[in-house]
Amino acid sequence: MCKKFNTTGLCLPDIHYMVSIEENLEEIKSMVDDGEYFTMNRARQFGKTTTLWRLKEKLQKQYEVFLISFEGMTKEVFRNETAFCRRFYSLLFNRFRYEKSGTIPLGIAEECNRRKSLDSEDNNLFYLSEFISDMCAGADRPIILMIDEVDQAGNYEIFTGFLGMLRDKFLKRTIYPTFQSVILAGVRDIKNIKSRIRPDGEHQYNSPWNIAADFDIDMSLSEQGIAGMLAEYEQEHQTGMDLQRMAALIYEYTSGYPFLVSRICKLIDERVAAWTKEGFLEAVRILLSEENTLFESLDNKLLDFPELKKMLKDLLLRGRVIEYVPGDMGIRMALMFGFVILKNGLAVVSNRIFETRLYNGFLAEQARCMDISQIASDEKNQFLSGGQLDMELVIRKFAAHYTELFGENNEKFLEDNGRCIFLLYLKPIINGTGNYYIEARTRTNRRTDVIVDYKGQQHVVELKIWRGAEYNQRGEEQLVDYLDAYHLKRGYMVSFNFNKKKQIGVKQISLGDKVLIEAVV
Repeated sequence: MCKKFNTTGLCLPDIHYMVSIEENLEEIKSMVDDGEYFTMNRARQFGKTTTLWRLKEKLQKQYEVFLISFEGMTKEVFRNETAFCRRFYSLLFNRFRYEKSGTIPLGIAEECNRRKSLDSEDNNLFYLSEFISDMCAGADRPIILMIDEVDQAGNYEIFTGFLGMLRDKFLKRTIYPTFQSVILAGVRDIKNIKSRIRPDGEHQYNSPWNIAADFDIDMSLSEQGIAGMLAEYEQEHQTGMDLQRMAALIYEYTSGYPFLVSRICKLIDERVAAWTKEGFLEAVRILLSEENTLFESLDNKLLDFPELKKMLKDLLLRGRVIEYVPGDMGIRMALMFGFVILKNGLAVVSNRIFETRLYNGFLAEQARCMDISQIASDEKNQFLSGGQLDMELVIRKFAAHYTELFGENNEKFLEDNGRCIFLLYLKPIINGTGNYYIEARTRTNRRTDVIVDYKGQQHVVELKIWRGAEYNQRGEEQLVDYLDAYHLKRGYMVSFNFNKKKQIGVKQISLGDKVLIEAVV
């Protein structure tokens, strides 16, 4: 049976194409060997569960490993200590039942079975702590506890009590036997959970998980790792793909986000059936137009956290430079949920797929109340010539419509919305056939480069605020350099000019072997 690309749940190397994560597993094992307690907190569908299962396989040669999950646990489980402890014993007992081990005394398993059914106030965290010590003391090998989907428990007081119990045992581990290492996996950093440490009602809080070591391992997939996965696929299917080029394209658009890598590969394999650049771009187009569990999760976060949405709009639509400031809730959530990463202390959107989808969503909100989007939709057929996009005509028509619709608006409105208006015009024209993305290296409040992919052809459009003739000339030179990088001879520029005596219009200029179509609006 041929392997498949998997985007739903646990990836298994025997039946799924996978990027090797062996280096990450070695790094995590080193933390376990050192007796570290830590949280593997990463965004949704970032490979946490797969990593835990692969890690378990690696560790169980040396340790007793209990890998359990809080997925599906309801609030009833967290109503009191007895309910929580009974469920915890049940999860441990499943390990005894289905994964036989000769290193833990049979009596421990029997006691665990008894306690999972004990509905008594005596079934509490204190006695759970004692059971853990008895189990760890009786085992012939050190015991590792790994808990997946801990977000299910994060809002409940009983869970902070459980963490506090583990913390107490960690601090006294030279006296009382306990787990060699504890690994918690989820989206949220459990270090942020606070618990009241005084019973008298004073508002003094402490983190019960402040013993945790930092988890700084990069879990994104590397370009070389993607190439290795594609090599395995190519060996079985003989498609003739350019492995390194395809791996570079996938990484360029996903930045190694595991779900996105697998989803693009799955779409090419099962729907596009062409491992070429054109086939890749078609898979990206399909991906950006579909609803999936990852995108639904991201959309829900934007609804739940208005400050997060505002920050992303400032970053994308307005080109604001957003510096990481500890305590800023918007950027903290953007990092936690995987929307952005930090580069040199500044927030940038995590990958090109996320960025384009965010743009699409933000633009859709504004398209409902802007005539220019409907105009572009009505006129879209005229921009095709020989099946290809006539980008020069797009620029000329945009300049005319923009001047007609927005010529009398004030500068503040246009500075904040100029690039948004261009994208609102562009999107209906290429929708369904082409893609666009924003070049992150040039996204500022003064300059943005839009890259348009249409049926295998690329177009570079520079959008900028007019800052005078000298600044414009530098922009032309920068665009020429950028065209060289993309091996293109023709480029486009749109300048938003707010001078009262401005000269609007479109002109064509030649710089060396390059032709630039410039519009001033």
